[in-house]
Amino acid sequence: MDLALVVLIQVLYAVASLVIVSAGLAVIFGMMKVINLAHGEFMMLGAYAVIAALKIGINLWIAMFIVAPIAVGLVGVVLERLVIRRLYGRMVDTMLATWGLSLLLVGIVTSVAGNTTAGVSAPLGSFSVGAYSVSGYTLVIIAVAVVLSLAIRFVLTRTQLGLIARGTMQKPDMANALGISPSRVYSVTFAVGAALSGLAGGLLAPLTGVVPTMGAAFVAKAFITVIGGGPAILAGLIGASTLFGAINQLATFVTTPVLGEVALLVAAIVMLRLLPQGITGRFFKGSL
Repeated sequence: MDLALVVLIQVLYAVASLVIVSAGLAVIFGMMKVINLAHGEFMMLGAYAVIAALKIGINLWIAMFIVAPIAVGLVGVVLERLVIRRLYGRMVDTMLATWGLSLLLVGIVTSVAGNTTAGVSAPLGSFSVGAYSVSGYTLVIIAVAVVLSLAIRFVLTRTQLGLIARGTMQKPDMANALGISPSRVYSVTFAVGAALSGLAGGLLAPLTGVVPTMGAAFVAKAFITVIGGGPAILAGLIGASTLFGAINQLATFVTTPVLGEVALLVAAIVMLRLLPQGITGRFFKGSL
């Protein structure tokens, strides 16, 4: 029983991690159709924002939940205005541009912070489940993923900003005719996606070494999750995260972490072969 509970917690943690890691990309790629290859670097900036905040005495929770998303959101605004704004509707060009941005951000951070690994101690310690020990921070990640999913749904369905964003992404000409500035909506939406990526980086900073190239470890998983989820932003994000997170963690538990990553990749390939439109392209049609 104790082992089953520990495995369940770890599976939920893997699913929650994928939700948090992929949420920002679900907004930028899922809604805006911008192939953001700098998604991992946005997460990296969020992690370094936490480290910088801790050095000047800011509380860890404030650094993770406030400083990291705001800092990366502001970076997103600047990059959207300088680069991305000129490339909407040109997916290949946005892919190349964001790839260049990712290299630029890695180079800048490496020059400023060095190529050494920094660390953040995980808060809350651990608790016992029978003979097993589980990190208390794992439960925080699970709780944040639940709250984040509910918040995204609330914003997109119950607020004026969410409805305007969804309408503008689908019919920008109609939105412009109604007096809504599509460029301003695009800028705000991109900033929100960047902020979510920064939040993910800040939350994962205590769980992984913070290094300028850390984004490469997350960007592939994020794209697999968002593409596997299909056209529905939230339902696809949760569905794909649940499927891939559970497969990854169970395979890791039975074998090794490396084979767990291989199992995730194989599952994604098989699923996209069977469901080329993603989970919500075949199921949950019409959902958000």
